[in-house]
Amino acid sequence: MTDNITIRNALETDRAFIFELSPRLAEVAALTWHTNSIVQKMQDDYITEMLEQTSIPRATLIAEKNEIPLGFVHARAHKDSISDETCGTVPLLAVAPAAQGMGVGQLLMQAAEAWAKEQGYRLLHLEVFANNDKARGFYQNLGFEAETLHMIKPL
Repeated sequence: MTDNITIRNALETDRAFIFELSPRLAEVAALTWHTNSIVQKMQDDYITEMLEQTSIPRATLIAEKNEIPLGFVHARAHKDSISDETCGTVPLLAVAPAAQGMGVGQLLMQAAEAWAKEQGYRLLHLEVFANNDKARGFYQNLGFEAETLHMIKPL
């Protein structure tokens, strides 16, 4: 399934493709306490910030097949909230709907892990929008509603 899929650094010409996936990223949030337009604006603003030049170590990677982009991942340096050490984080991962189920997301995450290891990071952090889980049920009974979960993977 992943035959002939390559991972490369994003170029300025990939900007339109990355923004094409923004509505998909906003849609999966399913945050009923925010309007769709607010979530979409947050997502667009974050992508804009992600693509700006900065001194923070970062990488935006594109998965493509036959020069057709299939998805992207953005990884950058992050300060771990427990150990205070610098680690990697993956704040954005998106795969085009037509490429779902082809292993693109897995390849992109492997590339993000490789990038983090190259930086010398011990940990890779990510955040995901939350919808259900036993632990979240406990907090919901207390009146909380989750927006993100913080997850980490030792490298």
